[in-house]
Amino acid sequence: MTPGAADGPATKGRSRRNFAGARPVMDDVAKLAGVSKQTVSRVLNDHPAVRAETREAVRAAMRTLGYRPSSSARSLASGRTRMLGVISFDAARYGPASTLTAINTAAQEAGYLVSSIALDTADRDTVVRAADRLSAEGADGVIAIAPQVKVARALAEAHLDTPLVVMDNDLGDGTPMVTSDAVTGARMATEHLLSLGHPTVRHVAGPKGWTSADRRSDSWQATLRAAGAEVHTPLIGDWSADSGYDLGRELAKDPTITAIFVSNDQMALGVLRALHEAGRHVPDDVSVVGYDDIPEAAHFLPPLTTIRTDFTDIGTIALRILLNHIDAAPQPAAARLTVVPVELRLRDSTTAPR
Repeated sequence: MTPGAADGPATKGRSRRNFAGARPVMDDVAKLAGVSKQTVSRVLNDHPAVRAETREAVRAAMRTLGYRPSSSARSLASGRTRMLGVISFDAARYGPASTLTAINTAAQEAGYLVSSIALDTADRDTVVRAADRLSAEGADGVIAIAPQVKVARALAEAHLDTPLVVMDNDLGDGTPMVTSDAVTGARMATEHLLSLGHPTVRHVAGPKGWTSADRRSDSWQATLRAAGAEVHTPLIGDWSADSGYDLGRELAKDPTITAIFVSNDQMALGVLRALHEAGRHVPDDVSVVGYDDIPEAAHFLPPLTTIRTDFTDIGTIALRILLNHIDAAPQPAAARLTVVPVELRLRDSTTAPR
């Protein structure tokens, strides 16, 4: 056996035995891959200045050794914690919950952990404390699901010293904002009912001070006025099926009502039940359009015509914008506001009036 032949297998054997009883570290990966520790660090952080064959050699060494980079090692290498913060409100509702799930999924795929703070109240002190806590935890960036105007005001006063993306409300300082197209959605819902021949459309709105509710209500009114249709005072709900039921009972008393646009699907569910109990058949007597397209909407009786909002898309886009912001990627002026389109989903709850 030649010296060279003896050295090869023996060297490999020593490498594996060295890590049999201890967790491999970055130096071990560098030695096995034949590169510097700095190169390993660059591969871990997806630095573009690493050749493809070198990157693969480092990753192969990681697999061979069973190396798993610690979060502290990555933080030291990149100057980042690889942790993102999310501030949310009314997190139990379908929209915020779906958006938060999408953010978590996209963050995980990008190699980030997420620290979420769900707030029950939107007063200034509570919002500022949440923002301060995420800053203290070293969040690389923060996404705020801010559905109320007063939340946006509180965030503007918090003066976060970390990259921030806000949903639904404009802080007025150039902070990137992502929102769904509530104006177009409400217009499509109202125009659909008018196009069927309904003389006007009544509205069950979300609570005042909620940006999406206000935009939908304003757009509904503007669409009716543009069509020359009568505009009634909207009834104000609280997003729950219970409030939709209570308001639906009130609407069911008026035999002249033939079309109702409801600001979310949960309230629409309550309206459908109230109409059914009052003997008003949907859609023959009254057509109903909801908003959001929750998974259960297609299983209502009748299946609900509604405006679909892609909350997964909203959360994913917000996460991508935040990561670009963290990486200091140039943001064109148009990217400061991202409006996610909505679509009308036609089902069995609408038809022409008798």
